[in-house]
Amino acid sequence: MGVAGPPGPVMDRDEVDRALARLGAEHEAIETSLLALQDHAGRRLLEGARLTGATRERWAAAEQAITLLWTYFDAYTGALRTAREVRSRRKWPNRDDLTQLTDLLRGEAVTVAPVAGADGGAQSLTGPAKLSEHFTLAALVERMNELYASSLDMVVAADAVWSALPARIDLLAAELHRTRRLAHSVGVRPGEHPAGDDLERITAALTRLREEVVSDPLTYWQKAPGSSAPGGGRPDTTAYDRQARALEEVRREIEAVLTVRQDAEARLGRLRDVLSRADRTLAEARAARGEVLAKIAASEVPAVSGPPIALQEQLATAAEYRRRGQWHRLSPLLESLETKAEDELLRARESLTAVTAPLAVRAELRGRLDAYKAKVARLGFAEDPFLVERYDAARRMLWSAPCDLRVAGEAVLRYQRAAAEVLSSGDPERAAPTDRRGES
Repeated sequence: MGVAGPPGPVMDRDEVDRALARLGAEHEAIETSLLALQDHAGRRLLEGARLTGATRERWAAAEQAITLLWTYFDAYTGALRTAREVRSRRKWPNRDDLTQLTDLLRGEAVTVAPVAGADGGAQSLTGPAKLSEHFTLAALVERMNELYASSLDMVVAADAVWSALPARIDLLAAELHRTRRLAHSVGVRPGEHPAGDDLERITAALTRLREEVVSDPLTYWQKAPGSSAPGGGRPDTTAYDRQARALEEVRREIEAVLTVRQDAEARLGRLRDVLSRADRTLAEARAARGEVLAKIAASEVPAVSGPPIALQEQLATAAEYRRRGQWHRLSPLLESLETKAEDELLRARESLTAVTAPLAVRAELRGRLDAYKAKVARLGFAEDPFLVERYDAARRMLWSAPCDLRVAGEAVLRYQRAAAEVLSSGDPERAAPTDRRGES
């Protein structure tokens, strides 16, 4: 015993009865909790699992704590039974009975023998091994609560990980198996396509992840910050989520290859059409360049490239891939060809525009000259000899070959200025002499 006499004042009968009722209720609650822990699915799984790492270390400590819990509970039960026996001697306990009950209920009257560890020696979870420990009933309840909370926390955490992750990993593995079969059907295999290599890597990662989750679940437990409740936290799915995202990316790539298989012929047809239009546009540009060189003088006319032979060869390769069903090779080639073909058509159009620019300039000058002539005629100045002379000079330059655009442009400008002065004066007889003096 820890003390020679009862601690503090001797309890009266009512205090004893209230204490015994409270301790009885605590006894029932503790027994219910211990039995629930004993029957917990997580604890049974831990007992039968081949554990590794942190889980193995914590489960060894938890098993010792559970064994110690039952030892404490047995001591608690014995002390409570002794107190009840003393109380049941008399309806009205005497002074000696009350003194004994006070010692049993408040003093360090509970003696717990050492618990044998796995090696047969006496062990203690709180420090060096002791021959025996002495507790008050209240201190023993507090100690049991601590051991129960730590043991339950470990059991609940392991059970939560086992309940959440293996099933999700198995579902992902099934999806991985379906994706791999689909990949093989379109020629996506390891060593031949990056997506095939990714599938192999994901398979190995999932296999390794499942083994680790089963043998060391606490590695994948994320405790809630600041939580002291048993099982406060959640399974850490970071590694699982990473593989799920990787599989989703591969699946999208496989679906893209499948889409290629479904509409490859239509896409090849569109490519042939785009390249044909580019070829025709380049041919038109080459013909236009010859016309420009014959009709326009002193003009820089850019050279026109030949037909897109390299793209035609790649198009033939794509058609061969389709014929052989090599969809994983056809997919990236089609995407590249579609971009290049559109670029080639744009380049051909730009080349045609650049080559025909001098003709467009000549056409614009012709249009401007005729527009001013029509305006002059509409206002009654069509017969003005000076304007007729200027018009005929500009027209000869614009309708002769080769046409010097710079000189022709200056002639049109002179005609515009003369017409503007005539129109502003409104009198052809007065305006003409001025024009003659002002223009050479």
